[in-house]
Amino acid sequence: MITVGDRFPAFSLPNQHGTTLSSQDLLGSPSVIYFYPKDDTSGCTLEACDFRDQLIDIPGTRVIGVSPDSVGSHLKFATKYGLNFSLLADTGRELIEACGLWVEKSMYGKKYMGVERTTFIIDPEGIVTQAFRKVKPEGHAAAVREALR
Repeated sequence: MITVGDRFPAFSLPNQHGTTLSSQDLLGSPSVIYFYPKDDTSGCTLEACDFRDQLIDIPGTRVIGVSPDSVGSHLKFATKYGLNFSLLADTGRELIEACGLWVEKSMYGKKYMGVERTTFIIDPEGIVTQAFRKVKPEGHAAAVREALR
């Protein structure tokens, strides 16, 4: 489990355009990396659109969404909602698991494995400065915006 003060795990994953983004690409500016369960579902759409709208005027901060969905799924999702940031396709769950976010969940009494909705703020040196765990989508982007100020 990643905590405040840890170096964010190294990664190299494709975004919705098929362009590889790595942890090295993030060095030099602050980043918001948020993990979400699935493209184009109600909670994930609300969260993504709020990040699109809330963080657009925070200069120099990079926003990145991560889920186990495919590049194609991410492209459809980003296009449909005009998302102005990278969505990384972690289909093998390498980064998700490195962050300790592939967890047992429960819905309607049924247990299953899935992504624990979490957001990390990473400083320009790649160190986690804030972690938001078990996030509720509504109002989350505004809380992240406040933390960045």
